[in-house]
Amino acid sequence: MEITTRAARLGDVPALHALINTFAEQKLMLHRPMAELYETARDFLVAEAEVGGLVGCAAVHIDTDTIGELKSLAVAPAAHGRGVGRALVNACEAEAKRLGLTRLFCLTYQVDFFTRLGFTRVDRSRLPDKVWTECVRCHRFLDCDEVAMWKVLS
Repeated sequence: MEITTRAARLGDVPALHALINTFAEQKLMLHRPMAELYETARDFLVAEAEVGGLVGCAAVHIDTDTIGELKSLAVAPAAHGRGVGRALVNACEAEAKRLGLTRLFCLTYQVDFFTRLGFTRVDRSRLPDKVWTECVRCHRFLDCDEVAMWKVLS
């Protein structure tokens, strides 16, 4: 499967919405309303398969002048195990570096995956306060079991 990554376009938003909300229905990530995806489309990178169209997405959200969040990483089930997630994380790291960020963090259930990519666990108290404004929307806000991880970008 030949995969390319690129910046998202507004025309990708319906596919992003469907992909992200498929995993949100499984309580693996937050729902993203269509309006929010249009507002944040510039944060997103997408993975496209030579045949099959959009098979993954991820976003880099700027939190401070040095720290960004890697969020909304989703890979279509048919593309699991084919390097799509790794390609998206690598593309997000490159984008974060281009922006001048020195650290990228995520909140995840996929600890082994992110560990293989050089992320390390971190106490949530080290994350920017800004992240908590989004956490209050989560169904697990009072009983969060996501793991906070980050990576120092070289």
